[in-house]
Amino acid sequence: MKGTALDEVNSERSEIASWYAGKNVLITGATGFMGKVLVEKLLRSCPHIKGLYLIVRPKKGLTAEARKHQYFKCVIFHKILDANPDIVNKVHVIKGDLLEDDLGINVDESKHLITNIEIIFHCAANVRFDQPLRPMVEMNVVGTLKLLKLAEKMENLKSFAYVSTTYCQCNESVLEEHAYPAPQDPYEIIEMIKNLNDQSLAEITPTLLNGLPNTYAYSKALTEDLINRYEKKLPIVVVRPSIVTAAMEEPLPGWIEGVNGPTGLMIGAARGVIRSMHCNPDYASTVIPVDKAINGMIVAAYNRAHSETDCIEFSNLCGSNKGLISWGESIETGKRLFYQTPLSLALWYPDGSIKKNYYLHLICVIFFHYLPAYIIDFLLLLFARKPFLVKVQNKISTGLKLLQYYTTKDWTFKNDNFRQQYNELNRIDQHIFNMDVTYINWEQYIRDYIRGVRTYIMGESEASIPYAKKNLRRLYILDRLTTYGFYAIIFWLLWTYVDTWIERSDEIIQNALQKIYFTYQNKTFDL
Repeated sequence: MKGTALDEVNSERSEIASWYAGKNVLITGATGFMGKVLVEKLLRSCPHIKGLYLIVRPKKGLTAEARKHQYFKCVIFHKILDANPDIVNKVHVIKGDLLEDDLGINVDESKHLITNIEIIFHCAANVRFDQPLRPMVEMNVVGTLKLLKLAEKMENLKSFAYVSTTYCQCNESVLEEHAYPAPQDPYEIIEMIKNLNDQSLAEITPTLLNGLPNTYAYSKALTEDLINRYEKKLPIVVVRPSIVTAAMEEPLPGWIEGVNGPTGLMIGAARGVIRSMHCNPDYASTVIPVDKAINGMIVAAYNRAHSETDCIEFSNLCGSNKGLISWGESIETGKRLFYQTPLSLALWYPDGSIKKNYYLHLICVIFFHYLPAYIIDFLLLLFARKPFLVKVQNKISTGLKLLQYYTTKDWTFKNDNFRQQYNELNRIDQHIFNMDVTYINWEQYIRDYIRGVRTYIMGESEASIPYAKKNLRRLYILDRLTTYGFYAIIFWLLWTYVDTWIERSDEIIQNALQKIYFTYQNKTFDL
């Protein structure tokens, strides 16, 4: 029986890799976190793909070839380059910019793309949560419109995958896998951006957002509405990943790039500068490992090409709430595992916690974020050093305020299409393009995530762990001494106050008794 089952698996082949073979793919946002994983995955798992065309913004003094050489220095490409150094010849860097007219692509390259491109992955986006309206609309909405116009000219286009987010409709209690109207007409907003100055835009932005948490979510809602108007014109699939975090298995366990979202919180907490976070610990964390999301994108583009419908398709790349770890569990697990593999450099002992009550969180921010920051900066000034910690805390506070919107709401994202696409794959493709999110070993994942942060973000090797643990013990002793010293001072102040109050109370009582006695002595009673 075992032999028969094994023979059946070996007799199967990857239908997805076979379909991508011989095709040319255009990718925007290839230099970003998700873009790099997408490029690596296509090169490794679809080895017969014809070519990848990456639209990359020009850098002063660097040619396209120089940028490609720099691009492949990333550690995630080392394995495939060792196996096949010539695979880089499949990658073509196109100088372009979504903010420029015609995407900043020259005429000859544009003609080549129109003739040869069959699949598009549009990953490029401004993902900052703190940006004003203009740069968000110009990059995310107008940039997508320019790409759509280019795609309309492509003679052999089979699939256009647009990367959105599950947070594109934050006012919806449940996000289904279908289209939603934007708060305003995207074309009208584009015209408004052209005609109004920055001050006028800043004044009108809160009204336009209409309850959405930031301009990023708003721009994604506008862009999806814009894309919906290309229904029956282009074979489009909108993929909506949730919070994308470190790789689970591919290209390397725990690989991460950038400090957005949970990664920045992990680093801040591990360094001891984040001591409190406003969050509901019972809500699901709504994260998805980057390799699961990328596999979902590749499969979604494949399915869209084979779909007979003219309608735009949608796929929410996220886990079901039952299979997700809660914010409370993930933070407590992360704290425990960080003690086993701490960072070498920490400003204080990492011992923060999440607060469900917002006002308790504010009190903790004052006493454990800003008060120590001002004290340390004052000491630095005394020693003729440049103060920095208050500025760091200001940035942290801004980041926490932006994130608490997502960590204090219970999100429900439907993922029926996403799960169905996985279930319909043959066993080979389920293994190669694993997008199963029904069960994740969160303990192991968080452990790899932490090691990934140490290695790929902080540049710390495994050899530094003994020193980091030793430093952690010193910080623990200092933290305990400071804590006990603080409580001792509070106790002494209270005791002094109580002792003084008792002495004054005795004095007041004695004076009162004396007055009563003298009054009694001098009183004349009529008999």
